[in-house]
Amino acid sequence: MADPARVDESAQTLGPIAGYPDWPAFLEREPVRTDGSDTGRALAAALGIRRTAADDVRVEREWRAAGIHGRELTWQLPYGPRTRAWLLRPDDDGRPLPALLGLHCHGGVRSVGGEQLVETDRAPHPSASRLRETVYGGLAPANDLARDGFVVLAHDTFSWGSRAFDLSHPTPRLAGLIAAREALWREEGVTPTEAERFDAVSSLHEDSLAKAAGMLGTSLAGAVATEDVAALDVLLGLGEVDAARVGTFGLSGGGGRATLLRALDDRVRSTVVTCMMATFASLVPRELDTHSWLLNSPGIRSAGDLPEIAASAAPRDLLVQYGTTDPLFPLEGMRDADRALQATPGYRGSFFDDGHVSSSAMQGEVRAFFAATLAA
Repeated sequence: MADPARVDESAQTLGPIAGYPDWPAFLEREPVRTDGSDTGRALAAALGIRRTAADDVRVEREWRAAGIHGRELTWQLPYGPRTRAWLLRPDDDGRPLPALLGLHCHGGVRSVGGEQLVETDRAPHPSASRLRETVYGGLAPANDLARDGFVVLAHDTFSWGSRAFDLSHPTPRLAGLIAAREALWREEGVTPTEAERFDAVSSLHEDSLAKAAGMLGTSLAGAVATEDVAALDVLLGLGEVDAARVGTFGLSGGGGRATLLRALDDRVRSTVVTCMMATFASLVPRELDTHSWLLNSPGIRSAGDLPEIAASAAPRDLLVQYGTTDPLFPLEGMRDADRALQATPGYRGSFFDDGHVSSSAMQGEVRAFFAATLAA
């Protein structure tokens, strides 16, 4: 266990990046990626994406329930706390199966990450339970896909869940923002839970985190993409995975992550993006405050419009799901993106009469899509 005095000292000294004292040194010694496609290299340069590897991968516990063999994993990256992840597969003979990397959403909820996609044999974190009810139709997507015959890995990425920053000693600026938020809660008669308070403070912290990332030569999106590729490496390193049949999926910010991962790594053969596709022209400037730094990454447009980034991995299979009543994306921007992608080999676009969610109908389409593109 870490020495509390040293953790406390680190939090006070490092301020906005407390809990990640070794992150600046990692970024300084590890060069930006220069491999991959033209779009992949452009993304790496614009977002400051590095290569890193997971070390000391451990199985912390296992369970079997409802036809699922589940394992909780952890691993160590060269910076920050240990990553927590969940690995699910059918409870069968362990033969190699096609695999999926599940990418959790942003949602303004950093108290959990990958757990929002997974049902285990234990009571869920309250934030994971709430997200499943409000945006996943009460379902656990990773479990359903595992029962369909996939090995599914869902991990916490940079600044979420186990990878969250230490916010116990906020800078004066952040402390002022927290005080204002707490005053508003008092005025409204609201008593937030511990998780709700952490989520609110983490959202306030994101501006400082994005600023720090930029000054260190990366970005929030670049740091997340760096860790998503590392998680893909973990998944593909498992002997129970058929490395020729690998896909990824995500809702909202997870869909944006899937778009980037698809462009960065040609091992991803099939991708689902849910409620995270529109033209940049429809989002900037009028929707700037609608979205987080995970999407609003300085320089990303130098790599192309969002549909162009998604199309760069053609002819690998791509399903994009749009919600016609999604309050976060203008409908005309989504339709323009769909039109831009129509000529892309491997592309399929679907419009649902839904908001910013992954509904049960959407998830049914996802399951059928992966069965058709990876399971055969």
